[in-house]
Amino acid sequence: MQDVNPKNTHPCCLLITFLVLSLTIFIIARAQDVAAAEATIIRLLEKVEINAATISLGEIARINGADRQLVQRLKEVDIGKAPLPSRSRVIGVEYIQLRLKQNGFSSEDFDLQSSSPVEITRGHIEIDQQKIEKIVSHYLRATVLKGNNIAQIKDLRVPERIILPKGHITYQVTAPRNTNYLGKIPLAVHFNVDGQFQKKIWTSATIEMFVDVVVAAKPLRKHKTITEDVIELRKMDLAHLPADVITDPQSVLGKRTRSTISAKTVLRADLIELPPLVKRGDIVVIVAESKGLRITALGKAKHKGRLGERIPVENFDSKKILNAQVLDAKTVSVEF
Repeated sequence: MQDVNPKNTHPCCLLITFLVLSLTIFIIARAQDVAAAEATIIRLLEKVEINAATISLGEIARINGADRQLVQRLKEVDIGKAPLPSRSRVIGVEYIQLRLKQNGFSSEDFDLQSSSPVEITRGHIEIDQQKIEKIVSHYLRATVLKGNNIAQIKDLRVPERIILPKGHITYQVTAPRNTNYLGKIPLAVHFNVDGQFQKKIWTSATIEMFVDVVVAAKPLRKHKTITEDVIELRKMDLAHLPADVITDPQSVLGKRTRSTISAKTVLRADLIELPPLVKRGDIVVIVAESKGLRITALGKAKHKGRLGERIPVENFDSKKILNAQVLDAKTVSVEF
């Protein structure tokens, strides 16, 4: 029987066995190194600030790998909605793995080498109260107060601050339709970021406009003729006065009151009237004109009438009742 004791093994065989084993170990290690070098590695960041409305994987992780197309596809994976400006959101590793799976990626496509969640903060810009006041004041001065030396802004009310996403900010101030810009008026401020609407806030401002208005200096009875001694001027804010308030004293002199007026009453157009030029029973000249032909006749006013008003007048000759327009205290005209 042949002796198989290792002591009897030839030294060359031992050397060959050793070399084969070493080469095998080297090849396996080299293959592992190559595989590691070719793997796509995802490392999550601990804290990230983003400015977009949605979160992509490339914004919250470092992604490296030999396959550039795969790396780019991974970077573009939509992880979800970003938090509101100035707010934060924490996303865990399990959720990111789920989103990768939902987007068609297998765990063999990447090596996620993170175990801690990511804290994501949305970037923001703060517009403070002083800036908002400046925006509204600039609008009012460029529109309402432009060329108006008697109006002024008072009691401007705006929010303490607003938060907007980071980006190029533009704004527009608007007022409700048919605003007369007197007294307390509401104003809306629309904010856009990078051309996209973001927020609308409401503000208000009080506009004062003091002017001289005509008031009764003493009590005035009905049908009292207005003269300079029964009126006076007072400065008052138009915001608290009706639209037909009278500011020119010359426009009321010679007119009369429609009804009794108390002292200090602000005169309005509806409180004043022209006295009638023609009274009921007055004898007037009736004038009819057409293409150079003028005919006159005497008549009797059947009703009182003011300048420009139409009243019934009886023609003495024909006994007919005519619809005539008052021209002055003695003359009326009819169509011919």
